[in-house]
Amino acid sequence: MKPHKFHGRIESSGQACQAPGCVEAGEFRAPGERSAGFDGPGESRWFCLDHVREFNSSYNWFDGMSAEEIISAQHPAAGWAAGSSTTRAFRADGGAGNAPRWADFADPLEAIGARAADIRRRAQGQAQSRASAARFTREERTALDTLGLAVDIDRGALRRRYTELVRRYHPDRNGGDRSHEARLGRVVEAYQMLRKSAALA
Repeated sequence: MKPHKFHGRIESSGQACQAPGCVEAGEFRAPGERSAGFDGPGESRWFCLDHVREFNSSYNWFDGMSAEEIISAQHPAAGWAAGSSTTRAFRADGGAGNAPRWADFADPLEAIGARAADIRRRAQGQAQSRASAARFTREERTALDTLGLAVDIDRGALRRRYTELVRRYHPDRNGGDRSHEARLGRVVEAYQMLRKSAALA
C-alpha cells in the first residue's frame, strides 16, 4: 500500500467535509467541541485538506479555560496531582482503595509467585557467594582463578583439580614437551598456597 502524502489522512472515512458549503470528502479528523469539564476532545469533526489546515491554524486547545486551568494544564507535573489516578502506584497505600493489590490477582500458573521466589533465590545465592569469597584472601582468590576454581570449593575439589592440571601440563604426560612448564609452575604455586588456606582447614 502506497503511503499517504499527508499524515493523518483517512481515505475510507465515508465522511463529507463539515465546513459549510464544502462538497469534498472529509479525510482528516479534527477535535470536536469540548464537553463540560474538558473531559476529552469531544465528538470528532471531519474536514478536507484545505479546511483541516484552516482549522489547525486557528485551533486553541486552551479555548474556554480559565487562567487557573491553563496554568494547571501547562504545569510540568500536570496529571500527577495528589489523588490523580496516574499516581496510585506511587502512594503509600499503592492505591489499594482504588485498584486491586497483587495479592488480589488469581495466579494459577504461579507466574507472579515464581518470579518473586526466583528473585529471592538469586539474592540468597549472591549473598552466599559473597560470604564464600570473603573466606579467602585476595592472593588466595587469584590462586583459585589460576586453577579455574570457584570460591565454594572444598579440600577434595581442590585436590582433584590440582591432579587434573598436573596431568595436563606435566612434560612426562606430553611426550617431553616443556612448553607448558611455566603454566605448571603457576598451578603448583597456587595449590601450595590454597592447601594451607585457613578457609579450607
